[in-house]
Amino acid sequence: MKVFVTGATGFIGSHLALKLARSGYEVHALYRDDAKAKVLRHPDIRLFKGDILDYGSVAKAVNGCTNVFHTAAFANVWHRDRMQIYRLNMEGTMNVFRAGIYAGVQRFVITSTAGALGVSDHVGCCDEQTPRPEKFFIDYECSKAIMESSIKAITATGVQAITVSPTRVYGPGVLSDSNGITRIMQKYIAGKWRVIPGNGGSIGNYVFVDDVVDGHIRAMENGLPGEHYILGGSNLTYDEFFRQIADVAGLKYTMFHVPVPIAEMAAYGMMLITAITGKPPLITPALVRKYNHHWCVSSEKAASKLNYNPVDFKTGAAVTVDWLKSRFKS
Repeated sequence: MKVFVTGATGFIGSHLALKLARSGYEVHALYRDDAKAKVLRHPDIRLFKGDILDYGSVAKAVNGCTNVFHTAAFANVWHRDRMQIYRLNMEGTMNVFRAGIYAGVQRFVITSTAGALGVSDHVGCCDEQTPRPEKFFIDYECSKAIMESSIKAITATGVQAITVSPTRVYGPGVLSDSNGITRIMQKYIAGKWRVIPGNGGSIGNYVFVDDVVDGHIRAMENGLPGEHYILGGSNLTYDEFFRQIADVAGLKYTMFHVPVPIAEMAAYGMMLITAITGKPPLITPALVRKYNHHWCVSSEKAASKLNYNPVDFKTGAAVTVDWLKSRFKS
């Protein structure tokens, strides 16, 4: 079977393309950067240089494929032209659908984000049925929510599309903007990360990258068209997150809780530097506000319908820390 993977040099996409190739699939991988494409070395991966905003390159790459995994997205913290986020995450997705439908693709698996579910402050844990928020903290989440609505309209016409929503993904692999959690772990191991947002009690969900890849493949094989599945892992407070990293790394540093107002002031300072230099900020005021809320989610639907069974955070963190120590031992 030939499958098409967009965003194939990204964190999730590269793991997915390689797992598919090693499992006997012939993978058509869409990529933009020749240097990044080196990670995709495998005899059953065929590389296609292009961009999801370029319909012609997408149509060429998807030709002959029966299934599509659309992982490409704009996942950075900031873009000078904020509408580019919507073009990539919405128009790009529509290009993938148009080209895939024309090529006779049987099934699409579209990667969204659990961030589009909204905060869980007043609902315990969010799931697929939780009403979407009216407002979002960042354009990335808003664009993905709009994308999900478009997918519902497309599946209503009979197209077989399944949406999967990973939470905060971590693990060995490309240290890109979409692998920010692993980058934090790297900095902690090096003794360069000593801060915990707010009082440390805000909850987030953390999922190992291998489980996210497994969830994508299970969605392709067993997911129902038009359905949405959250691919999460462990719900942890910030204090628990750093405590477990310290345990598996055997490195316990003194950590400092940073009050939200101070963190927000620092973020405004970064935005001022960005305005002067054009260099993307490490964090924005909106992200500071976002991470002061609870983002607890349930993956029960994926567990019961797809037999999705993610590892606990300590298990995944141990693998990740070992990889980081090996790669950055110097």
